[in-house]
Formats: sequence, C-alpha cells, structure tokens
Amino acid sequence: MNDLNSRDRLTGALLLTSLVAMIAGAAIVVPSGLTLNPSAPDAALAAVGERAGLHLTELALDVLGWLTLTSAGLLMTTRRTETFRSYLVTLGGGLLACAGLAGLLHDAGNLALTQLASRPTAPAAATVASAVMLTAKWGVNLAGLLWVAATTATAVGVPLPSRLRVTGLIAALAGLAAVALPWTTGGSSAELEQLGYALHLPIMIWYGVLGRRYQTGIQLP
Repeated sequence: MNDLNSRDRLTGALLLTSLVAMIAGAAIVVPSGLTLNPSAPDAALAAVGERAGLHLTELALDVLGWLTLTSAGLLMTTRRTETFRSYLVTLGGGLLACAGLAGLLHDAGNLALTQLASRPTAPAAATVASAVMLTAKWGVNLAGLLWVAATTATAVGVPLPSRLRVTGLIAALAGLAAVALPWTTGGSSAELEQLGYALHLPIMIWYGVLGRRYQTGIQLP
C-alpha cells in the first residue's frame, strides 16, 4: 500500500508540474508574438531571432511539460489490470505517454527553428523553416488528438465523482475541437494557435485536478 501511495503521489506531482509548465510556457508565447505561422517563415525567423531568449525559455518549459506528462502516463500504465475500468486506466496512461512523446517531437522542431533563426539569410532558410514549422504544428496536433483519447479513457476508467467524470469528457470535446481547427479552417495562424491553447486548457486543468486527487489519496482500481 505504501508503494501504491508513493506512486500515486509521484503521478500527481508530475501531472501538476506539467500543468504549471505548460501554462507558464503559453503565458510567454502569446503576449510575446511567438505563436509562429508556417505560412510566414520570414516573420517567424525574425521573431525567434529577436526573442531567442524568450523562445528558448518557453521551449524549456514546454519540454518540461510534455516530459512530465509522458512520465505520468507511464506510471499510470504500471498498474494491475483486473477490471474493465483498470484496463481503461492503463490505456489512458499509454495514450497520455504517447501524447507526451508527440509533444516532445514538436519541441524538437521548434528547437531546430532556433538554429535556422541564427542564420536567416542562409540559402533556402525560409523554405526549410516553413517545412519545420509545418511538421511541428502537425506534431502537436497529433499530441492533442492522443491527449483527447487519453482524457476520454481516463475519465471513464478512474473512479471519480460523476461531475468530475462528466467534466473530463466535456474537456475532451473541447480538445477535440482544438484538434479539428487546422482541418476545418484549411491552414494555420497565430490566432488559430491561440484558440487551440484556449480549447486545450480545460484538459490541462482537468489533469491538474486529477493530479491533486492522486496526491490526496485517490486509488485506482
């Protein structure tokens, strides 16, 4: 039981750390104009070059957020699966870990962009930057889709009050809307990215609440 409680507390700490890191990163990106648009690579390279310190700080926070989310997901999979709901918890943890890995790949693309921004006049720099940003955008879109699936499985599988379970499913719907934005609008822009942050925020907060419950003694099946 002590090992189980320690694992719960660690899972909760990782989920809360992820929430704080991601919100802090978004708080840097949005007001600083670092929501980068693949269709305007020259402007993106200029923005990153002018605010390299802020970009790297935001990137470090984002890496921390996705890394702790991955770790929390992996911990959620290390449970005995004896009931249907416990299988759903394991599935949710695996999907959460995959979402975190996809988010880290997104950050790898953004890190590559900082190197391109240091040589903005290099041949084909803008073309390469556009391809890198587009790949990173779709990487984080994949992460969002996996996050939605993880939230759905976890909300159903973890023993929760009905209102918190329903809140998790509503948060998953908001996240699904964020995932659908690039498909339904036919492109990417700073405004759409900021809307995506807002639509994913309920999922972040829901996992923060779940993390707090882990730390206060919630037991998985």
